[in-house]
Amino acid sequence: MAADPTSLSDLAALRREYGDRGLAESDVPDVPWPLWQRWFDEVAAAGVHEPNAMVVATVDPDGAPSARMVLLKGVAAQGPDDGFTFFTNTGSRKGAALGAEPRCALLFPWHPLERQVRVEGTAHPLAAEQVAAYFGSRPRGAQLGAWASPQSQVVDGRAELDRRYGEAEERFAGAEVPVPPAWGGYRVRPTSFEFWQGRPGRLHDRLRYARTATGWEVTRLAP
Repeated sequence: MAADPTSLSDLAALRREYGDRGLAESDVPDVPWPLWQRWFDEVAAAGVHEPNAMVVATVDPDGAPSARMVLLKGVAAQGPDDGFTFFTNTGSRKGAALGAEPRCALLFPWHPLERQVRVEGTAHPLAAEQVAAYFGSRPRGAQLGAWASPQSQVVDGRAELDRRYGEAEERFAGAEVPVPPAWGGYRVRPTSFEFWQGRPGRLHDRLRYARTATGWEVTRLAP
């Protein structure tokens, strides 16, 4: 009987051939943002689940790397404040890491279209009014959850989280839920983009944009 290609004992057999959709230097703009927007629109149109999901990779104060999935909540493509925006508990592991080392990396894993976009940059805390505006747009349950969860901290069990959520419900019953003191957001201003398109024979296309003093420089990386 043939081995199950999905079993952990036969991971080497897991492979698929990528399509022939290419990415040529002659087909990309001088700046990365229009290409990122076009790819995002195509991913969303293809019905990919949560196309705004991205991996945020950080380095802890002791040098340990960590990565987690978050949801992109804003994009600014113009001027000195260009970047990708997300929100989180600033007391979480990623918040502590970004407070000590704001350089970070993002990854958009758009596998159904055989694409990924890697971004490297620096995270800048958002202003309090920006945080409040977004927090006010969240569903009430998510607002209460932000008060209930001491993100990244050890808890005794699910019952403790449920208890803390109930306390938040009682505390803010009949009133608007304010922004928790340890809740905020970041804008990651890119220093580089890498657009990856799967190609046959594992000869994938990799075009990198690097920010320079005068604009963006585009180079091709070997797969």
